[in-house]
Amino acid sequence: MRGALSGLTTRGRCLLAAGFAAGLCAIVLNERDLLRVAAFVVALPLLAAWLAQRARVGLHATRLLHPSRVQVGSATDVRVELRSAGRLPTGGLLLEDAVPYALGARPRFLVERLPRNIVTVLRYQLKPVMRGVQQVGPLMARITDPFGLAEFDREMAGRSRLVVVPRVVALTGLPSGSGMGSGDDGSIRLRAGQGEDDAVVRPYRHGDDLRKVHWRSTARRDELMVRVEERPWRGGTTVLLDHRLVAHRGSGPGASLEWAVSLAASICLHLHRYGHQVRLVGDDGRVLAGGPGDSGYSDAVVLDALAALQPSHRREPAAGLDPGAGQEVIAILGGSTPAVVDALVRNRPRGTRSLAVVMDVGAWGSASTSEEPAPDPTEAQRLLSGAGWGVVVARPSTPMGQVWQELCHSAGNRGPVVRTEVG
Repeated sequence: MRGALSGLTTRGRCLLAAGFAAGLCAIVLNERDLLRVAAFVVALPLLAAWLAQRARVGLHATRLLHPSRVQVGSATDVRVELRSAGRLPTGGLLLEDAVPYALGARPRFLVERLPRNIVTVLRYQLKPVMRGVQQVGPLMARITDPFGLAEFDREMAGRSRLVVVPRVVALTGLPSGSGMGSGDDGSIRLRAGQGEDDAVVRPYRHGDDLRKVHWRSTARRDELMVRVEERPWRGGTTVLLDHRLVAHRGSGPGASLEWAVSLAASICLHLHRYGHQVRLVGDDGRVLAGGPGDSGYSDAVVLDALAALQPSHRREPAAGLDPGAGQEVIAILGGSTPAVVDALVRNRPRGTRSLAVVMDVGAWGSASTSEEPAPDPTEAQRLLSGAGWGVVVARPSTPMGQVWQELCHSAGNRGPVVRTEVG
């Protein structure tokens, strides 16, 4: 009963107090009719509170998301199933599903009557505007009686996981010599079956497995030779994403970081379609997708990694590391100072093909009083071009497909690389 009384509304408490006052007056004045009215007035809010509490206990709900993985700007359907297992029908039910701000306004429903043991289905749509791993729920239910004398809140349906992946833009074409480091289009060579010699051999040593004997080399050298490794050639590309917070401007869906993430997703999926192995790495050198334990051809792995990606608080990229690990690199850079560009160029091997998209982050939003002014992208472009990189400057007014086309064109028009000959 104490739990039921805690659910009384202001109206119910006032009515209960009025009933007790009327009862006290009836006893003092010896008015039996007034006492009967007082008993009814006291019993009404108590009965309403008891019925509302019983309805809360017997209420159950489940939530289904279809699909549970959606791209930014696309819609997902949410289905909520309600069922009352109590002995009495439930009425006056107000429902509100907890939804993060990035998914829109919180949906609300008013159910006037919920029959016993019959599933009632509620539907609504979510159209996310920001990528991320979001939690939908819990579902809050407020149960009231028809007179508004009592109300109880209940948390139901738990939380449902919704993965919002970045927007992917269709791209066309490949950089000249993509996946090869130089030369013809990698996709053409893959289809033609050309590649490097897939066997590295050495002289036979006592204890070597005879099944690894390379008979062609043995016949040619007149000496027993065994295979050290057999690694078929596959085109490989590393996509470097600069997600440092200090290197980007803007907020919300129009932030420069969100544009960079979308471009990285589009490039990775585009290269996948051409059969390229792709490694996606962050500015700290951490492999986000396509590492040794992953074939690198799963679009879902790349998109999920980018959906969960958070801005980095590093001031500069990881020092002393080649982000491409010997592969060709396509770097998506935010606002980059000459020191950042110098570190990136210094760690890349000479002659290895490198491409970069330098973002004019100042065009995405001006710096606040606590931020430094955005670096000049033309200075970064000049330094990278002088080191032999193919570079293009990206601005929010330029379509993403056009930026990719210009980057592909820059791959065949790179400046000379200064080489040091060792005599």
